[in-house]
Amino acid sequence: MQEFDLPRRLAAEALGTAILVATVVGSGIMAETLTKDVALALLGNTLPTGAILVVLITILGPISGAHFNPAVSLVFALKRELAPRDALLYSVAQVAGGIAGTITAHAMFALPLIDASLKVRSGGAQWLAEGVAAFGLVATILAGIRFNRAAVPWLVGLYITAAYWFTSSTSFANPAVAVARSMTNTFSGIRPADLPGFIAAELCGAVIALAFMGWLLRGAGEARSTIKAAQP
Repeated sequence: MQEFDLPRRLAAEALGTAILVATVVGSGIMAETLTKDVALALLGNTLPTGAILVVLITILGPISGAHFNPAVSLVFALKRELAPRDALLYSVAQVAGGIAGTITAHAMFALPLIDASLKVRSGGAQWLAEGVAAFGLVATILAGIRFNRAAVPWLVGLYITAAYWFTSSTSFANPAVAVARSMTNTFSGIRPADLPGFIAAELCGAVIALAFMGWLLRGAGEARSTIKAAQP
């Protein structure tokens, strides 16, 4: 597989996160414009988000790994598959791309380019939901890579589509997306004051998933090899 240098990988992360957020925010604005039925609006927000994830991971994954998410980059840094410096730069690119995605969505709908959200998303239930959402996302990615790497774009897209509906937070599962969505006072927004709780829950869920899946996915043969290597 062709190796891509860091500037190209960062550009891919920024572009992918920008398109992802533009899809989340833009489809939310469109849904809210077309219907007053909240369930139908959520469906109109969900399907484009899941679909664009399949596209973005397929086309940008070979370049950067298609993280589009600081929690995912943190997981790969902890796995020592991404240098800590690169993970930090990935996160900066993702946040910058996400903000650009919000601005682009607003521009397409003739809204103020930046408009701080007033939508309250706080409390223990929503923090738990974000932890669960991030746990499931990371578990999906790690198991997908282990058993069927080619299916990862579909697995992630389908997981997020489902998680929109089974979590009370509608599954942000992504600190960069959360920051970007705090800048839109539309259907998909989150009040800036509520970001710390969401981001903390997402990072905790991701790290717990890494620990659990590291144990779950380690086969008996690998475990025996580890024990044997540790013996004098």
